[in-house]
Amino acid sequence: MLVAVYAIFALSATARASVQIVTKFSQAPLAYLLSALAGLVYIVATVGLASTRPWARPVAWGAVAFELVGVLVVGTLTVLDTGDFPDDTVWSAYGRGYGFIPLVLPLVGLWWLHRTRGRAR
Repeated sequence: MLVAVYAIFALSATARASVQIVTKFSQAPLAYLLSALAGLVYIVATVGLASTRPWARPVAWGAVAFELVGVLVVGTLTVLDTGDFPDDTVWSAYGRGYGFIPLVLPLVGLWWLHRTRGRAR
């Protein structure tokens, strides 16, 4: 289930950012580039969480931890200084536009990685 949610976010964030960058990049370049970064992080996390290869877990740990830092930093910046973010990113206001799932998802991901450490998947 966790991998499916990450895959959905990978697809939706990447698709949304791609459309925004192609159609209206000049309106909010920082926001759209951050959404693209979020999409890439979700893709890497999905691959890391889904794979059983030796490199997968460290990659998943890194991507999910980066995601948590990203949503906290971007969320805080968008709450404190809306002028730099005239349009929302995936992580704006801690993922408000996505039902705060971007805030909860890395916490669940880190919990799952911790809980399943040392086990074969």
